[in-house]
Parts: sequence; structure tokens; C-alpha cells
Amino acid sequence: MQLTSTELGLAARVHQLTKTYGAGAGEVRALDEVTVGIRRGEFTAIMGPSGSGKSTLMHIMAGLDAPTRGRAWIGDTEITGLSDLELTVLRRRRVGFVFQSFNLVPTLDAASNILLPFDLDGRRPSALEKARIDRLVETLGLTERLHHRPHELSGGQQQRVAIARALATAPDLVFADEPTGNLDSRSGREVLALLQAASRDHGQSIAMVTHDPVAASHADRVLFLGDGRVVADKPRQTAEELSAFMLATELGAAGVSA
Repeated sequence: MQLTSTELGLAARVHQLTKTYGAGAGEVRALDEVTVGIRRGEFTAIMGPSGSGKSTLMHIMAGLDAPTRGRAWIGDTEITGLSDLELTVLRRRRVGFVFQSFNLVPTLDAASNILLPFDLDGRRPSALEKARIDRLVETLGLTERLHHRPHELSGGQQQRVAIARALATAPDLVFADEPTGNLDSRSGREVLALLQAASRDHGQSIAMVTHDPVAASHADRVLFLGDGRVVADKPRQTAEELSAFMLATELGAAGVSA
């Protein structure tokens, strides 16, 4: 398939993506022929009710899961069909991850957790990378916490360490799965502001799965999923607009099922 000029502006995309679990009468279709892209330098929120397929879509886009049918790309690299080793190397060098559960290594201090992508890649940060990481640590307010292990940090501090780790290698693309789900409102706002800044100030592409309209209101674009399909693609919305749309969608779905 030839890439069009529009598709070249995408940090990740999927084409006619289908993902099913189980077989026969017990088959569940998590994604149903989805075609969508994450634009470069934009902060995109992916919303939808439980079971809509939003986490499945993110995991396949990130190369953490494989589709049943369809194709997926990170940048101009098609990832469907890559070996596990090839996927691991590609994710390590080009993609950052922020998870709701932080996923920090409990035996490592904050500094070692932040530098983990470099260790896994068998290299040390260059002088320029070290300077950028130092600025990142300072911006995140972690300077005094670098020698603390995860259990010695608050939830907000652990999530900031996870964000520093995700941004440490300056990846083109960052996936965030419910990154504010385990945080208080103040820590959540700080995390969202950092993701906004990564997109706005550094041109990084952010794809965030969330059920929270307040979190999604920080994004440049909001994709809504329902029953495994993209049901809406909207520019920046207020939390009130997002809540109203979700309520209307759920009421409409309830009406159809009735």
C-alpha cells in the first residue's frame, strides 16, 4: 500500500483493523474494521464506555497486541508481521508508555527507573540527552526524589517518574493508558499539563485512553469508540461538551438496545 501525503503526517495508524476474542457463539469482536490515525505533534484522547475497544486499539497501535485482521503502522513502519524482537526494539527506541499502574521497577530508585529505556537498549544517554533529562526531572519536581524507590514516593510522584521515563528518549509517540486514574485531582492536572507540554512544546504525539471528560478536555482531538468502531472524531472539547456527548451516545445506545 502506498502512503499518501496525509498518511505521512501520522505518528501511528491502523487500516481496517479487526480484533476478536474467542470463537463461535462465544466470539467477542473488540474492534470492527477500524481505520484511524494519530496525527504527529497532536495530543489525542481516545474515549468510550467500558468494552468499546479503546484499550485494545491503543495496545495494537503500540505493538503490544496483534490484530486478528488489518494492518498497523508506527510512523512509516508497518508493525503487523514484525517479530517479537523487532517489535521490542522498535517500541524501545520510538515509543513511550505511561500506565495507570505506573509500572515502575520496585527495586530501582527514581533515577534508575527514568534511565531504564537506555539500560535496556545497552547504552548511556549522550550529553544532549542527559541535559534534556535533567531539565525534565527539574520540570517534574523530582530533583529531590531521584534516590527514592517507588514505595517511598506518593502516587503523583510515581506517575511523574513514569512520565519522565516515557519521555526520556524523546520518543515521537507516547501512549498513555488512563494515566490519571489512580491520582488525586491536583496530581492528575499536573500530569495532563505535562502531556500537553510534551505535545505543544516538543512536537511529540500523545495518544491517551481515558474515560474522564476532564482529562480528555486537555487534548487537541478526541476519538470516541463504541462497540469496536470509531463513532466520532472531534476537535478540542470542554469537559461539559464531552460529558454531554457521552451521555447522549449512551442514551442512544440504550434506546437501540431497548
